[in-house]
Amino acid sequence: MDQAIEFRNGGPSKEMFKDKTAIVSGASRGIGRAIALALAARGCHVAFTWNSQEEEAQRLSTELEALGVRSLAARADAADSASVTAAVKQFRKAFGDDVDFLVNNAGIRSDRALFMMDEETWDRVVDVNLKGVFNFTKSVIVSMMKRKSGVVLNIASISGLMGTEGQANYAASKAGAIAFAKSLARETGKVGLRVNSLALGLVETDMTATLPEFARKKLLSMVPMKRMATVEEAAAAALFLLSDDAAYITGQVLTMDGGLY
Repeated sequence: MDQAIEFRNGGPSKEMFKDKTAIVSGASRGIGRAIALALAARGCHVAFTWNSQEEEAQRLSTELEALGVRSLAARADAADSASVTAAVKQFRKAFGDDVDFLVNNAGIRSDRALFMMDEETWDRVVDVNLKGVFNFTKSVIVSMMKRKSGVVLNIASISGLMGTEGQANYAASKAGAIAFAKSLARETGKVGLRVNSLALGLVETDMTATLPEFARKKLLSMVPMKRMATVEEAAAAALFLLSDDAAYITGQVLTMDGGLY
């Protein structure tokens, strides 16, 4: 947990996040968990969703509250608008209407060559990864616009920029999330909102830990830096885009991939 809190250069100042409120979707583990902890370490109250990792979600809530902030977890399927609406309603009842930061992190993969991909596999990945972005953002964007304050960050992937063999569904969903952010940035910039994407390359998570050794070596051979990113590094990049240090950055994609793309 300490690594998820302390950044090498200190990161954005605590004053930028103290007593503000964030929603992080799909935060029970991995990148979302690291982002939630990094926000809480800077005094930001964190509401987050989970779908299938209840034990991990409960553990994260305990860790967040131990950092002295309010935390609330709700089960939600990002692809289901009613589920997301209910979760956000629960968050607002507990924290109030003001949401300062939305991190659209919830995502899944189901990789296979297109000629072997069935419609159900395509739909599920696109619905969670892209429709989920729509569902969560739609649930907070009106209140952000009324307040003329707020930041939306989509956790994307370099697959959405360069394409990846066997990931037509995943790549399409992440490319869509990037285009969504660019379009929304144009719609909301006039009232002071910022909307960006963080396109990540290979990151050490539970998902990448299951890669066969031969696949891992093949992937790392394509990365100029010859290693994966840590979730703490991903969280540091996310916090930069959420912070006032990025106050004049909107509609952009920050690529963090060790030089892969």
